[in-house]
Amino acid sequence: MKKYVCTICGYVYDEAVGDPDSGIAPGTLWADVPADWVCPVCGVSKAEFSEM
Repeated sequence: MKKYVCTICGYVYDEAVGDPDSGIAPGTLWADVPADWVCPVCGVSKAEFSEM
């Protein structure tokens, strides 16, 4: 599974972990994360993330 980092604050979205606090289950691929999901730390969109 891949990881994606927020280029603004450094938060890492790990596909294996997901973002359960935001309703994103563990194992959710980045492509399957909803377009309106935002970084749980700084609130920016998926567009501000880069693959690690």
